[in-house]
Amino acid sequence: MATERLRINNEIRAQELRVISTDGSNLGVLSLDAALAAAKTAGLDLIEISPSAVPPIAKIMDYGKFEYERSKKEKAVKAKVKVSETKEVQIKVGTGDHDMGLKAKKAAEWLAEGHRVRAELFLKGRYKGMGEEFLKERLERFLKLIPYAYKVAEPVTRSPKGFAGVIERDLVAQAKREKESKTKK
Repeated sequence: MATERLRINNEIRAQELRVISTDGSNLGVLSLDAALAAAKTAGLDLIEISPSAVPPIAKIMDYGKFEYERSKKEKAVKAKVKVSETKEVQIKVGTGDHDMGLKAKKAAEWLAEGHRVRAELFLKGRYKGMGEEFLKERLERFLKLIPYAYKVAEPVTRSPKGFAGVIERDLVAQAKREKESKTKK
């Protein structure tokens, strides 16, 4: 994530600036020449922090230190961003109940992590000719086994390999479900 380069010292165009000193105190609105002189006597740089403000805000500090702190903040923000992806669970018409239960548990784990889950009923050979209602019901029966609250992102529809539907977590319903389970105990 590239940040815009801020103007420093003689690059600043504004004639009046609201200047903040090294200790964070407000020096008030100064002319550009007075602000540059104050920065020079402190042996530091004048950095235009908020160019869109009226008058623009500038701070007296070391530019290298300022850039280092800014990059640290950006890295911290970037680290908090969680990437969500679509995981896929594939079942077949002949998948047993125990295997479906295991796959449903895995799908619940992925939902808890914040991922979307694409559940697919894989059809091959003569299974492709079976009744559409029966096949949809089979996939929906699998979705009901998932022990985590979810909402349907994409309803069950025909796909090239069979039938598929996409679900994602529903935090409100899951919180309600957890609250109910605590009151039952």
